[in-house]
Amino acid sequence: MIVVSDTSPINNLAAINQLHLLQQLYEIVFIPEAVYRELTEPDFPVAGSIEVQTLDWIQTRTVTNRTVIEALADELDKGEAEAIALALELGADQVLIDERLGRRIAARLNLRYTGILGILVEAKNRRLISEVKPLLDALIDRAGFWVAAPLYSSVLQIVDEEKNKPPQD
Repeated sequence: MIVVSDTSPINNLAAINQLHLLQQLYEIVFIPEAVYRELTEPDFPVAGSIEVQTLDWIQTRTVTNRTVIEALADELDKGEAEAIALALELGADQVLIDERLGRRIAARLNLRYTGILGILVEAKNRRLISEVKPLLDALIDRAGFWVAAPLYSSVLQIVDEEKNKPPQD
């Protein structure tokens, strides 16, 4: 399976010490150079920085089709644009992307996508994790990941944890 990731899934999973789920689910994850740069910017250290530099299952690739990147540049940031362009170049089975606009564009280009919530659901379905709720709460509390209350409830319902209520502000 060929999987390309944008910055957010790597950054947020690393922030809650669950980056290994990507390897368990997909074996190898490709990232474009722009995502690598976003994660390793020395003046702005983020979760996932060390991992993308040291883990051999996260592989950085150069996007050769600059035309696609330029076409997407007005709508997306560089990391998202390059992730989508790389997914197209590699004929990826899936692109990991959280941002709504990036997902819309991926869909428009006939790319399958999922985000961090879908990754957690898949991890539970494959019995890699026992519960989604503690990780979802950690994403919100520790990583600052925003999830609307209806989506929070929907995700927990999908994984049969709906009795759990969203955290209160």
